[in-house]
Amino acid sequence: MSRTLRILLVLIVLAVLAGIGWRCMRAAPAPEPAGQALAPTAPADALPQSDDPAAQRIAADLRRLAADDMQGRETGTPGYERAAAFVAAQMAEAGLEPAGERGTWFQRVPLLTGTPLRDGARLAVVREGEVDELRFGDEFLPWSSFSAMQHSVRAPAVFVGHAIHAPELDHDDFAGVDLRGRIAVLLPGAPDSFDDNARAFHSATREKFTALSERGAVGAVIVSTPQFEARVPWARMQAAWDKPAMRLHDAEGIAIDGFPRLQGVAAVGVAAADTLLFKPGRPAAEVFDRARDGTGRAFELDGEIIIEGATRIEAIESHNVVGRLAGSDPALADEHVVHTAHLDHVGVIAMRDGDAIHSGAIDNALGVSILLETARTLVAAEEAPRRSQLFVALTGEEQGLLGAQHFVANPSVPREGLVANINIDMPVLLAPSTDAVVIGAEHSTLQAAVEAAAGEVGVKLSPDPFPEEVTFVRSDHYAFVRAGIPALYLDGGVESADGERDPRVALTYFLRNCYHQPCDDASQPIQYDDAARLARLAAAIATRIGNDDERPRWVPGDFFGERFATPL
Repeated sequence: MSRTLRILLVLIVLAVLAGIGWRCMRAAPAPEPAGQALAPTAPADALPQSDDPAAQRIAADLRRLAADDMQGRETGTPGYERAAAFVAAQMAEAGLEPAGERGTWFQRVPLLTGTPLRDGARLAVVREGEVDELRFGDEFLPWSSFSAMQHSVRAPAVFVGHAIHAPELDHDDFAGVDLRGRIAVLLPGAPDSFDDNARAFHSATREKFTALSERGAVGAVIVSTPQFEARVPWARMQAAWDKPAMRLHDAEGIAIDGFPRLQGVAAVGVAAADTLLFKPGRPAAEVFDRARDGTGRAFELDGEIIIEGATRIEAIESHNVVGRLAGSDPALADEHVVHTAHLDHVGVIAMRDGDAIHSGAIDNALGVSILLETARTLVAAEEAPRRSQLFVALTGEEQGLLGAQHFVANPSVPREGLVANINIDMPVLLAPSTDAVVIGAEHSTLQAAVEAAAGEVGVKLSPDPFPEEVTFVRSDHYAFVRAGIPALYLDGGVESADGERDPRVALTYFLRNCYHQPCDDASQPIQYDDAARLARLAAAIATRIGNDDERPRWVPGDFFGERFATPL
């Protein structure tokens, strides 16, 4: 996923519906590595009209990954495992060595699904002996719990603005209040005064809930604002609330980022904001405005809040696919440049009419196909880069970067040897372009490698057309960033190659009509020559990084480097 609509999904998933995700099924047994029977690739007459063998290989891989029998490659389903087996076979054929667990191509990713249940869901406000019950669906939506199938909490409540503690910005939503044993009432997002990077980081639900848990809160209620519902209508949240969410779990089966101290969590719509935030002489609209301009202060709410709910919790598993190209310099071969692209999509979703299979050709069969071609390019080079190269097709991106998070926490090579990440996700290559967009390289010394590689490949670099959306935190590379590893995100270009078909128009059409829809399939006019150029660019960047005497470093004073970098 990418750009304009990515912000919509992130807002839903990370700011209001963090406990909601797509349906999941129990995982099939782990697939066998290369050598097992695989379905054939697309027939030759279905390949694009291109003289470039790389473009033809990318097209063949995409058509296989987006085929109906892959069933949309949803995390935890047999269709996903079939796709993983195909990718492993292609890695083997390319000349990579398996770099998963126990000498295989696969890394097991342990997951929990949490499905919120309607029965028993309750949100009420108790004031002066009167109980005001909010209406399920119309006024509130419960979240999944990953720590208890039945959850209930009753406690006094405190309004804490956006629930952000940012001393570097002289901002503290928790000043003057004690959250111990209280339910926190908070807003999505961040104040308008925050710059793009700070707003993106502090808007994440993970950061908000971590801050609440550290301060002793026992529950949380996120109240939508008019600005938020203008982007994400409450009706859309109602339609999605009962879809299972996913979390990683540890060896004891405990959810990672499950926030067990928060014994109840719910979302409340604007329609019920005054009921929840009631304070004589202080309407909710005023509270919203003060929080938005950064002048609001935390305050205790009258009475108590009751949150009750139930969740069906199940354990499943999925797999990352990992291949390796050994470095040519023994002194640097233990260091790795990691190439990533997420393999999962959203599966089979019942539609009112037409195809229910969401094939995910652009999102992200194309990204995986480019990753495979990048591997072929590097294997075929006269000499491998001095540093080793890892190629990882990731699971669980659509559920919150879960496969990437698991790989970074449990890499198949020593973690201290992970020097950089090159990620590709949903390049919308539906009109011929002359350029490429590389997001995030400016945060580190990767920028020099990108510029040199672009000159070598002969491709123009265009700036991020939507910098305010901070795409740098929107895909799998962000899991590497959070681990202190410099990363970048490769995306398609925005300048027309023929003066007739505009990549920006094609992007807008795709986002409005085919993003996470059945029409994101292999019949789209995918520009496979442009995809091959992206693969060459990725290989050239990786070669520059791999051959540099110094490993990449964060730019001094960079927001993400200052927050996440660790001394080497």
